[in-house]
Amino acid sequence: MKLKQYQVDAFTDRIFGGNPAAVVPLASWLDDSLLQAIAEENNLSETAFFVPSHNGFSLRWFTPLAEVELCGHATLAAAHVIFVHSDYRQNRITFATRSGELTVERSGDWLQMDFPACVPKPCELPDLLYQALGQKPVQLLAADDYLAVFDNEAVIRAVKPDQVLLSKVGLRGVIITAPGDTVDFVSRFFAPKLGIPEDPVTGSAYCALAPFWAERFRKSSLTAKQLSRRGGDIRCEVRGDRVMLTGSAVTFMEAEIHL
Repeated sequence: MKLKQYQVDAFTDRIFGGNPAAVVPLASWLDDSLLQAIAEENNLSETAFFVPSHNGFSLRWFTPLAEVELCGHATLAAAHVIFVHSDYRQNRITFATRSGELTVERSGDWLQMDFPACVPKPCELPDLLYQALGQKPVQLLAADDYLAVFDNEAVIRAVKPDQVLLSKVGLRGVIITAPGDTVDFVSRFFAPKLGIPEDPVTGSAYCALAPFWAERFRKSSLTAKQLSRRGGDIRCEVRGDRVMLTGSAVTFMEAEIHL
């Protein structure tokens, strides 16, 4: 069996930026163990698989260690592959996923994803998390991930977390965030328990980040930057219980999997 595979840099307009994801189009679903093995072999933060469905595509995401409920950058990458590398002629894609129906619309070089908002709630600071970050946040909230809020961008850049301790926190991962110097807010994301010490750009994290900062700044449209080594740029808009995440993507590689 031979499968086409693409590697796409998401939330960037240049190769070697943003967050790389592998995308594998399928005619029908393969065994879950094989999907996981492909993701482990790729050793990227996410590998996305999609198959045609009655009203669009079914989409799943795998880290090297596990299938996940939601992934933003791999959704952006999958949409990019469909728009650019297939004969798909519409400007809107509907994905059926474990997080419900997600849509992606194309407008020029920009892709806008419609994701569910995940409003974080204040919580107590676990000693383990404080030790792992080496800095005490001014506020801590939780949704799917811990959301640790700091005073300024310089603190976010300086954090050097203890990955072993972070892998023991109770939630999926840890987001650290602060007001930005040139954008509304900045962030970084760590999920070592999923095999991702630091994710370059984490679309799903903005399902919590966007509602939090929209409330803080009293505005619905925000600009954001993820301060990983590769970096990434995201436009966010909160619309009720949905978050619109807009970014661009570029193809780095086309390959073929031989099974």
